[in-house]
Amino acid sequence: MNEPIATDVAIVGGGPAGIAAALALRKRGVLRVTILEREDVAGGVPRHCGHPPFGMREFGRVLSGPAYANKLCRAAQDAGVDIRLNTTVTALQPSGTLAVTMPGGTAKVSARRVILATGAREMPRSARLMTGDRPIGVITTGTLQHSIYIEHSKPFRRPVIVGTELVSLSAVLTCWKAGIRPVAMVETGSRPTARRPLDLFPRLLGIPMHYGAEVRDIKGRSRVETVTLRLADGSTSEVACDGILLTGRFVPEAALARLSHLAVDPGSGGPSIDQFGRCSDPAYFAAGNLLRPVETAGWSFREGARIGSVVADDLDGLLPMARQAITVERGPGLKLTVPQRIALPSTTACLDHIQLRAEASGSGLLKVESAGRTIWQKHMSVLPERRILVPLATVLQACDKAETISIGFIEDKAS
Repeated sequence: MNEPIATDVAIVGGGPAGIAAALALRKRGVLRVTILEREDVAGGVPRHCGHPPFGMREFGRVLSGPAYANKLCRAAQDAGVDIRLNTTVTALQPSGTLAVTMPGGTAKVSARRVILATGAREMPRSARLMTGDRPIGVITTGTLQHSIYIEHSKPFRRPVIVGTELVSLSAVLTCWKAGIRPVAMVETGSRPTARRPLDLFPRLLGIPMHYGAEVRDIKGRSRVETVTLRLADGSTSEVACDGILLTGRFVPEAALARLSHLAVDPGSGGPSIDQFGRCSDPAYFAAGNLLRPVETAGWSFREGARIGSVVADDLDGLLPMARQAITVERGPGLKLTVPQRIALPSTTACLDHIQLRAEASGSGLLKVESAGRTIWQKHMSVLPERRILVPLATVLQACDKAETISIGFIEDKAS
């Protein structure tokens, strides 16, 4: 067993949110800031994305994913952050104690505060309950990008892409740059999940788009050979291909939280937090896509920076302990809410908004209620996986003594 590691703040995850938190802490004068990164290179998901745009707000220029990740790592190193690579956290224990495995064996990390920034991942085939043969060639975007940009190999040449989220368009670009030519894109919804006109990009490349369709069967011996699609009109179509690229449908990398003493929110799948990013154990905070998959690298960076600043406040004794909390209940039509509670007394919050995701597309009324009284409402159109924000200050002003608020989306009957 290695010697114990003592630090002021341990950050689990070296992606944009984790590095931003570390930079904010060092800027505030916190001496010992340690990033625990399980891979052999820090930088997170962007280092697998060999295309722009990254870094405009952070560095004032448009960068590719690897260039952005490299600048993040250099900034952390220049700021004096201790980055421990090939270090996997295996357990979260009360009051900021972590069990880790690292080169040379196991170790204990003792931290005054811990920031969880483990990010999110795409849902694999097993979790999507896809039927059919089990040949090689069914992968996620993360695996594709690792194959192309890290291993410099092509996992297939003519795949079917499942999904139309923003990451799906990134996957199209990755394929095209590598000489891979997708034969179709499949979306179960009646419209793309990514904002229009981004969905025009695959069409301009000549990739057939199938909306209201789903994969019903996968056939192949050693490798994928054909995919059976159920189309919007109920008919089926056999598509010859050599792979299936599963994109989107992100879930938090929350195994550590689920196996720990921390409360986990069933809606988001990540740890339950208050408006300061504080978990149920006040020694732990959380930031980035672990909270609500999935946001951009830039959003995660800015959120991580704010969480880092809040943790510095906490170490300085400036963050009040919660005497009570308002529970945020997820009402009809919503997939998740973040934060899940609002701590009182409230100072300037890290999260300026209650962040929401809708379960399905539609138009209707988003309503915040407390004790049968409407305290905020707005008529809007919503789409799955799109960010919805409710101003936290407005909610607090109207219900600073309530015990529970409920947020729901009531769809218009005609929509």
